[in-house]
Amino acid sequence: LDWLDQYRQLRSVCLRYFNACGAEPGSGLGEEHEPETHLIPLLFRAIDTGKPVTIFGDDYPTPDGTCIRDYIHVSDLAEAHILAVQSLIDGGPSGKFNVGTGSGISVFEVVKAVEEVTGERPPHSIGPRRAGDPPALVANSERLQRTFGWRPKYTAIQDIVRSAWEFHQSLRTRPVH
Repeated sequence: LDWLDQYRQLRSVCLRYFNACGAEPGSGLGEEHEPETHLIPLLFRAIDTGKPVTIFGDDYPTPDGTCIRDYIHVSDLAEAHILAVQSLIDGGPSGKFNVGTGSGISVFEVVKAVEEVTGERPPHSIGPRRAGDPPALVANSERLQRTFGWRPKYTAIQDIVRSAWEFHQSLRTRPVH
């Protein structure tokens, strides 16, 4: 893309997502796919089935021993896309931006948020670390904020989990065709 910008004047904006999660409240839109690899939907599935989800490592050099990640709500991602496209339409330059909240949440904190929102403790077990998983991975989205005026609206993990839980609950009531 840099080459196309330099030699063909084809501008672009690259958005680097961190852990995309949540659902657009009231829209009926959310995450549903197989295989599922994302923590929040896996915790919901564990509640539904009673089958524990594996947490990979509890011996990281973090306050509670689990990985810390930046969880960004899909609505905030959508807003970043809208602002990026509008910038290109308005003649703005190409750029690369991190899209995250800038705050880290541990795996155990997500488990606790799921329990608070659902009223049920998700069954889980502890497995070995996955190769290559860093202890913490958190976005610095200052450039995105400065360039586009973007700010994440969903910064509390409980709000993110609640939106995902509402979507998950809606799947239970959908008619099967």
